Amino acid sequence: MGRYDNVVAVILGGGAGSRLFPLTQERSKPAVPLGGKYRLIDVPVSNCINSEITQIFVLTQYNSASLNRHISTTYRFSSFSTGFVEVLAAEQTKDNPEWFQGTADAVRQMLPHLRDWKVDTLLILSGDHLYRMDYRKFLDRHFSTNADLTVSVIPCKPSEAEEFGLLKTNDAGEIVEFKEKPTGEALESMRVDTTNFGLNADEAASRPFLASMGIYVFNYAKLVELLREDQSWVDFGKEIIPAAIEKYSVQAHLFNEYWEDIGTIRAFYEANLDLASPIPKFNFFDASAPIYTRSRYLPPSKVHGCEIDNSMVSEGCILNGVTARNSIIGLRSRIDKGVEIEDSIIMGSDIFETFEEIRANKARNVPHIGVDEGTVIRRAIVDKNVRIGKNVRLVNKDGLTNFDSPDRSYYVREGIIIIPKNAMIPDGTII
Repeated sequence: MGRYDNVVAVILGGGAGSRLFPLTQERSKPAVPLGGKYRLIDVPVSNCINSEITQIFVLTQYNSASLNRHISTTYRFSSFSTGFVEVLAAEQTKDNPEWFQGTADAVRQMLPHLRDWKVDTLLILSGDHLYRMDYRKFLDRHFSTNADLTVSVIPCKPSEAEEFGLLKTNDAGEIVEFKEKPTGEALESMRVDTTNFGLNADEAASRPFLASMGIYVFNYAKLVELLREDQSWVDFGKEIIPAAIEKYSVQAHLFNEYWEDIGTIRAFYEANLDLASPIPKFNFFDASAPIYTRSRYLPPSKVHGCEIDNSMVSEGCILNGVTARNSIIGLRSRIDKGVEIEDSIIMGSDIFETFEEIRANKARNVPHIGVDEGTVIRRAIVDKNVRIGKNVRLVNKDGLTNFDSPDRSYYVREGIIIIPKNAMIPDGTII
């Protein structure tokens, strides 16, 4: 038996994903496309597989159909292994007539599903973070210190600290205090000397706070005790972690590499565009720890008379006379002559339209799926299966910060235009 055989990973799919709306209008947060061909859920699942943890539950409660489909077609383990990735959607029972009330309540409601597994350790992860972590180091820290709970922490700057749960440790790395999103004096009181965690003096001066990443390793029996102690405790950060610090041995595990919470449109947009930079903060080209996704068996992309720079182009695309800079072009994108794309994410399409379908649609003045001739797209996120006509300008000409169009054909969030899934933008439209 391997050392990690009795570890089960639970990936929290989050709530309605309102901060990522409209990308979450028809899908759960973990199913949001990433980097042209992946989905957010592929990151924590791949981290688990690369860390020899292959018993994985994904908890979700909103729009879980596309997530179910993606996971069931992507993660199939050998019938000779105990590995699985399974989606558990919120379900109503006599004991629990409510939906998940928070992160801890989601885990509380899934405990019956764990009874048949010889679980001694629970690894709790989030479904909307971008990072590469070997969880074996995290688990080894947990086992070697004989902790009941280990919290993964990241050093952060004062300007970022208010956004996180912050914690203080003693010299042995044991957590002695935890505050959820403190401000003012409460924030200042949470400063720590991060040189104790291996940062040099300059780094420690610029990042004097330890932020919880929302990633935990629990001794399973102790977690069950905590969840049963008070049914009103529904959230890890607000209730479970502070209670655990009082009763149990709680350790910190420092992670000092790239980590991004991509729970907002701006964070999602910037993290995606960074993937296309010459030296991205997150590298999909790491063969030692690959990020897995669905095998689609698509043809290579065709590029004719294009000028493409600082961009990622996924497979199955047909690009004809396109100029693209600092952009992500997703699967099966069909983009025509004279189109200019800058600082944008084109998510692509779930299907290839046939020539017959394109001709029939043209007769009805319906653009093909993709982007038609002469269109300009700047600082935009174009979701899947969108039809954009000829000579359209998506440039935020009025400089809007936040806006919902009355017909719901487009939205603006933090100055970024978003065209929702399956929308159609007619010829000549200017946004």
